[in-house]
Amino acid sequence: MERFPDIEIYLAVADVEAITRWLRQTLGDDDLTLDRAGKGIWRGRTAGAERGIGIMLVERAADGYASLWFDCDATPWPRDTDCARDAARELGCEARCSLGGWQPGDDPDRFWQVTPDGHEHTIEWPDSGR
Repeated sequence: MERFPDIEIYLAVADVEAITRWLRQTLGDDDLTLDRAGKGIWRGRTAGAERGIGIMLVERAADGYASLWFDCDATPWPRDTDCARDAARELGCEARCSLGGWQPGDDPDRFWQVTPDGHEHTIEWPDSGR
């Protein structure tokens, strides 16, 4: 399975405390914090792993969704879709992500949508609605 060089998902809910708890548990770093880095922007970095994972949360990135980005390929998820599934289940909110590694010529409005109850399908975004 191809491992993406970074991971980015979009979350319908941007509860910084809940996201931090989930990341601490999932990434195995009890000391992880997301610190304010600007208006609606939070940054953090895992420690103690072979390679630290840079994390950025932007509360209102697109159509009311938060962007959660991991600047590393050393996450527990090989692809964005894997992270979106985990986030939707653990955070109890809709998650969206790109369909795969983006290449020139790909449709930038096609995304993968995962609901907390496990339903998944392709959507056109931003025109898809919730």
